[in-house]
Amino acid sequence: MSRLLRVCALLLCGFATVILPNVLFDAAGAAAQEATQAADSEGPSLPSKLLQPNIDIKELEYRVVPLTKAELKGLAGEWLLIVKAKTEEVMEAQVTVAQTDGAVEDAVREKLTAIHGERSKLFDKYSAVLDAWEKKGGDPAAIAEYRGYQSAIALEETQKADYKTLAARALAWLTDEDGGIELVKDVAIVVISFLGLLFVARMVRKFVRRWIGHVPNLSSLLQAFIIGIVYWLVLAFGLMIVLSALGVDITPLFALIGGASIIAAFAMQDTLSNLASGLLIMIYRPFDEGDYVDTGGVNGTVKSVNIVATTVVTPDNKVIVIPNKNVWGNIITNVTASDTRRVDLIFGISYDDSIPQALHILEEAVTAHPLVLKDPEPTIRVNELADSSVNLICRPWVKTEDYWTVYWDLMRYVKELFDAAGISIPYPQQDVHYIDSKAAPKPTAGSVLAKEKKSTTATTSIAEGDEGTS
Repeated sequence: MSRLLRVCALLLCGFATVILPNVLFDAAGAAAQEATQAADSEGPSLPSKLLQPNIDIKELEYRVVPLTKAELKGLAGEWLLIVKAKTEEVMEAQVTVAQTDGAVEDAVREKLTAIHGERSKLFDKYSAVLDAWEKKGGDPAAIAEYRGYQSAIALEETQKADYKTLAARALAWLTDEDGGIELVKDVAIVVISFLGLLFVARMVRKFVRRWIGHVPNLSSLLQAFIIGIVYWLVLAFGLMIVLSALGVDITPLFALIGGASIIAAFAMQDTLSNLASGLLIMIYRPFDEGDYVDTGGVNGTVKSVNIVATTVVTPDNKVIVIPNKNVWGNIITNVTASDTRRVDLIFGISYDDSIPQALHILEEAVTAHPLVLKDPEPTIRVNELADSSVNLICRPWVKTEDYWTVYWDLMRYVKELFDAAGISIPYPQQDVHYIDSKAAPKPTAGSVLAKEKKSTTATTSIAEGDEGTS
């Protein structure tokens, strides 16, 4: 019997050893789950410093950085209660102002102005919390609701306040260190920074102009374009740095520029085409500033080229602006691209004049001119036996800038030499034969055909003569 009792006791101990730990574990798990649910229902715990109304806004902005989206949501709710409580104080003071008059009213209005200033600072901190929540991916609808509360309060207070209260608030804001005085400081910093950026940008532009002048095979147009781009980039990035240092969030600016760029790309297709053509002109350099060109149906000297249009000055001093797409999309003839040019002259002499004498006169005229180059040698030859004259060509080589001087001088000088030597420059001539119809024999069939054939031949000859002398 005693052995049986011992066996039963051992069995009970083993059963307890197996069952009790599982029961205790399940109970502990249930308690932990209940505690977790209770904690979740209460919301995440927040540092006490974040809920102090007198915390500095800069410190608040730093302390909210590590918080999660859920924690920022709870913090926004807490700050909503803080600004709501202060708004109740503002309304109590507003009611007191409405119920008093005289000196008492002025004293209460001063108190109202002070409370309103304190509430404005709380709203700044409230907005900082909402901004942090929004950056962490908070619910846009909930954030808009929180911001709508602030906007609605500001609107309603402004509508319900009298002009004295509004004037007192404006004066208090202007004299506040965190209000008007800070704004004046920020504006002064921006102005001084902008002036400093102008100085720095000009110095950088001067340095780039000096450096880029040593780069070989770089056109003046491309140099001017690069210098201008560097100048404006220095100003743009400098202003962004200054605004960022002042606490201005420039991230939306990049998004705005990106969206505006897409819209502008569709709305300004022709302008972008001009821009691309301008860049190609600057890179491939079909001409440069000061070159005389024939492009887009316009002849003139290139005055300037920007990324949109090319400005050309005609010989009679007309200023013509040509879109770059019309320049790059057409044949471009650069008259002054080479250092030397050939002057092509044609002189006609009579069939009765001496060809060797005329060629000798042309050689003397070309040799005597100081601007004609010796190398390459000029070409003087008999070029054509025309209907009315023997045409001689005279092709001297000159420097590009001396082209028109040599052209006009030789035209005048050769004419004077021909006149002195008795060599004539004939006018276009044509022989006309008149046949008296009375004295003519009676035509036969064969003679009529011959006459028609002769008339057709004569007409063709006259037409060819006109074409050759045009």
